[in-house]
Amino acid sequence: MRYELMLPHQIRTAIAENWPVVLPLGVLEYNGEHMAVGMDTLAVVKMLELVEREMNLVILPPFYYGAASYAVEPPEGNGSLQVGGSELAPFAEALFFSLLRVGFRNIHAIIHHQTENFAAGMPTDLSFKVAGRQAIFRFIERESGEGWWGNEKTANYYAEHAAGSNPFNWVQVHPLMTPEILTQYPFDHAGQGETSLMMALCPEAVDMARFPENKGWYTASAKDASAELGNKGRELILERLRNLFR
Repeated sequence: MRYELMLPHQIRTAIAENWPVVLPLGVLEYNGEHMAVGMDTLAVVKMLELVEREMNLVILPPFYYGAASYAVEPPEGNGSLQVGGSELAPFAEALFFSLLRVGFRNIHAIIHHQTENFAAGMPTDLSFKVAGRQAIFRFIERESGEGWWGNEKTANYYAEHAAGSNPFNWVQVHPLMTPEILTQYPFDHAGQGETSLMMALCPEAVDMARFPENKGWYTASAKDASAELGNKGRELILERLRNLFR
């Protein structure tokens, strides 16, 4: 369900049944002359719409205003919007803290932008990861006071942690594509992989008549893009999200 369309009784049901609450997280950046600036976020949104057909899921309004950077092209006339990590972190912490106050304990942010080395991280995902941890600490201290972890009531913390009851799993940030998927599907910027994925998920975001073969090495492989390849990526991602939210 879309969070903005939910009635309070539906929100209470989602809390009671511990539905996944998912934030599509991304950027607005130049993706060549042939593809929409919202590609990175649209990929997440469209995949979540597919998952929503199969299971109970709360989809938060997408956040498009991440750290796009100007590494690909300058913004003038090209459309990239850059909001740095230092600006993102306070917003993200406030958002996650508010979701915890509502009562959600199964919160996820999914990002595609700059996730080829997700373990090391990039400004957007790192900001939201740190914010999630900060929000959890802040929320628990608000509810249980300082010294909550050292309290005798928490003596079973490690046993509960091993059993999967870990408050630091209340907020998690994930890449749209896992390393396993990247061994089976091309990861690029506005090349064959991303263009194909958009052809399959959101064809109105692609116009190959605008594709110039001499505009950037990173778009050169887009000439080989196809909806068929995009469908392969869609199925790989869909299975990954099914397993993640189950």
